[in-house]
Amino acid sequence: MDTGLESRRDPERLLKKASKEMKGKLTVFLGAAAGVGKTYAMLENAQERLSEGADIVIGWVEPHGRKETEALAVGLPRIAPRRMEYHGKVLDEMDIDAILTKHPEIVLVDELAHTNIAGSRHVRRFQDVEELLNAGIDVYTTLNIQHVESLNDVVERITQVTVRETVPDSILENADQVQLIDIPPADLIKRLKEGKVYIPGQVERALHNFFRPGNINALREMALRFTAHRVDQQLNEYMHDHAIEGPWPAAEKILVCVSASPFSAYLIRITKRMAAGMKADWYAVHVETSHRAVLGDQDRERLARNLHLADELGGKIMSISGRDMVEELLLFSHTENISHIVIGKPLKNRFWEWLTGGALVDNLIRKSGGIQIHVIQGKKSAEPIAKVETVTKSQPRCWKYYMGGLAMMGGLTVFCLFMKQLDLVNIAMLYLLPVLLSAAWWGRDPSYVTAVCTVVVFDYLFVPPIMSFSVLDIRYIWSFIIFLLVAFISGGQTERLRKEALFAQQQEKRIRALYEFSREMAALVDLEAIVERLAVKASQALERSVVVLLPNQGGKLEIRSSGNTDHCQTEFARDASEFAVASWVFEHGQVAGRSTETLPSAQFLYLPMNVRGKTIGVLGLHMVEKSVTPEQRRLIDAWATIAAIAVERIHLATEASQAALVAESERLGAALFNSISHELRTPLATIMGSASTLLDQEIHIPKEAQVELKENIKDSALRMERIINNLLDTARLESGVMNIKRDWCDMEDIMGVALQRLVERLKNRPTKVEIQGELPLIKGDCVLLEQVLVNLLDNAIKYSPADKLIELRAFVEDTKLVVSVADQGVGIPEEALEKVFEKFYRAGGSSIAGGTGLGLSICKGIIEAHGGTIWVVNLPTGGTRFTFMLPLNQSEVNIG
Repeated sequence: MDTGLESRRDPERLLKKASKEMKGKLTVFLGAAAGVGKTYAMLENAQERLSEGADIVIGWVEPHGRKETEALAVGLPRIAPRRMEYHGKVLDEMDIDAILTKHPEIVLVDELAHTNIAGSRHVRRFQDVEELLNAGIDVYTTLNIQHVESLNDVVERITQVTVRETVPDSILENADQVQLIDIPPADLIKRLKEGKVYIPGQVERALHNFFRPGNINALREMALRFTAHRVDQQLNEYMHDHAIEGPWPAAEKILVCVSASPFSAYLIRITKRMAAGMKADWYAVHVETSHRAVLGDQDRERLARNLHLADELGGKIMSISGRDMVEELLLFSHTENISHIVIGKPLKNRFWEWLTGGALVDNLIRKSGGIQIHVIQGKKSAEPIAKVETVTKSQPRCWKYYMGGLAMMGGLTVFCLFMKQLDLVNIAMLYLLPVLLSAAWWGRDPSYVTAVCTVVVFDYLFVPPIMSFSVLDIRYIWSFIIFLLVAFISGGQTERLRKEALFAQQQEKRIRALYEFSREMAALVDLEAIVERLAVKASQALERSVVVLLPNQGGKLEIRSSGNTDHCQTEFARDASEFAVASWVFEHGQVAGRSTETLPSAQFLYLPMNVRGKTIGVLGLHMVEKSVTPEQRRLIDAWATIAAIAVERIHLATEASQAALVAESERLGAALFNSISHELRTPLATIMGSASTLLDQEIHIPKEAQVELKENIKDSALRMERIINNLLDTARLESGVMNIKRDWCDMEDIMGVALQRLVERLKNRPTKVEIQGELPLIKGDCVLLEQVLVNLLDNAIKYSPADKLIELRAFVEDTKLVVSVADQGVGIPEEALEKVFEKFYRAGGSSIAGGTGLGLSICKGIIEAHGGTIWVVNLPTGGTRFTFMLPLNQSEVNIG
């Protein structure tokens, strides 16, 4: 198989390329340092595009007082900056909303690494640029090489200057074009001295610090290497796209171990550079073990910051849980085909490592097999060690636990004093029991206290000399040491098992909550009920206030449900900015709010509920902490996903129901049209023909023929009346506005009136009426019940031969009045027996055409409205019997 063609057809690659085509194009003017002419080159390019007729505007350009740059900006349309107040000063900032409103073809945004003024939509300017690109606007921007995130620590070592403002490498990796702007160091220093870079007061300080010739050359080399790497990447993409064969070696994969240590950021940057040099994918993996599950506030925030750094640098973030860190790392490595593992060299001594579970690096190297291990020298952190732990609080130690251990020891001591036959070895073994039981029941600290007290009592009461703390035989010292070792080991292991059990319980609780909601979601069909259960379950699982926002009919977000407390409604009612953040998330389909870098001043973290590429709602969580752990983020994302699926299922069910209703309406409409057009056309033609014949003066019509024509007109008019009445009755039944006028009715009278209405059609036709016994009165609508009998008799007349008997019977059975109409026609096919009461359904088998298929459905509706039932059966001798049954105690039936 052609590997080049196969690569070119890679679905993920094609999807990524297609999604990129929908966004704006990013052009980055990259320089080694300030003053090389990046802004000047960007403006020159913009002037050329303007002369070509392009719609280009200046979103933000900082000329730094350079006259040449200011002159080059003349003639370019400019978006006025937004004025913001910060610490009592009014400052200018790029107005991203005005740019989005104007929506030019190209916008110039200088200084990509700039940090926005507090209160802006985004913390960083590169986030503004990403929003412009997502809106389909092309962006020209400038950047210095020292602001690239993966090179941050290298720049610091070379220049001894810490660069605070950095840009994720992914921004440049996804840029459509990177133009390197470079000048020799001598020319740059000359420009500095001429005052073309900084104001005169800053020139001397810059020349002695950052802009030394050695620094400039090093930064130039970094910029050139970065650009060369990008050119190489573009060449590879070209070969892939055009199926050019070449050497495609197996890809390397690198894994870096990430923890809450500040040293992890250094490891992440090293791994990024290694991956870039090896053209390899890389993973940032955090292993959460039971004894590391509890983190302090500072550790938790640092861990989240480290993982966020890895994400910005293009690494794949993974957080896994397990008992043994080495085993979990190697298991993941073998699963993902990892070839290199980067880990920091521990700063603690070997004894402490062995005491806390063994040397991690040694175990990893010994068990790694063919995986290459890169051990990086660590350095001590200048940050203070976190003292506060708020994620999971340990259970407070109760004084009863300590007293329980001492009580067991005291009882055992009394027992040993009375048992004179016990020697010291047996007593020492017995004294292990309270130590072990205290460790198993109450934890490490009660075990320690019990062990120390046991050693003291054992020495004082049983070890010679008795009633003294002195020891004659040195061998008893070993007993004391054993007691302490047992207490340390059993207590420590018990504490670890407790943490593991607590961690497992938390995991089980979260998974169970997801499972229970998924199961409930399948049974619920009401949107309000699902949203309410979602808020409650998510609040319980995440242990924080949850709010679900969905668009109303006007498309505006509104709170549909909240969980845990009423804090959500209170917060939203008090602060309209929360609604603004939620609306932005709904509009853009991106995460924003607290613990993010987009609108971080909000009190809630907002996640879009995305399904099938569209946002159907917003899930908000009240956040106290400024950052969340990977485990928390995965759980939050899971709830956002399942919430989106739950809401979308209701929307799809509603759409499906509406589609089915429309299809049914179209089907019924077509059937109605066909039926009405046929049924009305026949009697109408008869009426028109008969009336025309009677009105024609030139035709002599005998009196007998005139009577027959008049009867035809009357019969056809009655037939049209029945059709129209059936349509009206069907409409009333469907709309639920048919009112049952309850009154005492005599079924014998109803049967007589129905037969009288059809007397013309029953003329010369055998008819049998059978009434068994005296029929009681029933309470119902006499007119509607008469209509039922008329429809059933009409159906029997229509679908049975003229010489066959029609039988009408009525009798009482238990507490029910039973009425039936039987004919001796061709019958109804067995498969149609359950369908004859459906609207517009006409069973085959009769040579007589006609009927709208509404008469029997009306009968069913009327009988059921009276609390009765109606059915049909085929007779063994041929024909059918329609039977309906009405309850006699009509006072208990809800009629109308």
